[in-house]
Amino acid sequence: MTAKIKIENFSLLYTDKTESLRDITLDIEENAINVLFGPSGGGKSSLLRSLNRLNDPDEILSITGSIILDGENILDPNTDLIALRRKVGMVFARPVVLPMSIRKNITYGLEVMGERRTSKLSDAVERSLIQSALYDEVKDRLDDQAIALSGGQQQRLCMARTLALEPEVLMLDEPTSGLDPISTSKIEASLQTLKKQYTIILVPHSVQQAARTADHAAFFLQGDLIEYAKGKTLFTAPREKRTDDYVTGRFG
Repeated sequence: MTAKIKIENFSLLYTDKTESLRDITLDIEENAINVLFGPSGGGKSSLLRSLNRLNDPDEILSITGSIILDGENILDPNTDLIALRRKVGMVFARPVVLPMSIRKNITYGLEVMGERRTSKLSDAVERSLIQSALYDEVKDRLDDQAIALSGGQQQRLCMARTLALEPEVLMLDEPTSGLDPISTSKIEASLQTLKKQYTIILVPHSVQQAARTADHAAFFLQGDLIEYAKGKTLFTAPREKRTDDYVTGRFG
């Protein structure tokens, strides 16, 4: 496996000293589903936000270490944040659709970046909707308002909106929390296809989802990385007792 991102001795402390990360060293493997899991407050979402510099600088007391993406440290003050966030896309737990049509939700980001060619925009709409397993459900009503979609459809539309920009890394923070089992299954199935083209980082909504989806898994507990291994290994034969206790439901 090839590491797309190398996190080395990364520590993060907020000004209120909550949900910090301590000395995290972790490889994010290319063309794989990399799962970050553990109890709430372990630092998983903070790490995701760090990977495309979404943390509010005013809330950070200190940050040390490095995050190397394709050979460059993204924590460097000179990093082009717009270019970084196009390269590392983010889908949040709560879907937020724009107050416009399904089609416009997908093309909006491309149009802001200057894309005006109708053929390119149409291709992006179809491609991203197929990739997010939503195309068959909305292909005949692309000009309808996105707000009319169900919760599961809105979540997949948010994924399509991110995929339209063709990021190299796709990050998802509990993208199926609150969704019905059918929508959850569709998103999980689409991730298995998407990993052939993208590097995926997933914070799952449950241990069961983590075990179903992970090619590689990292267990976080109170800001510490407890264990990192291939998914099948970590969920069947963890080395650390704390990992075993969590995946078997003894705590959490």
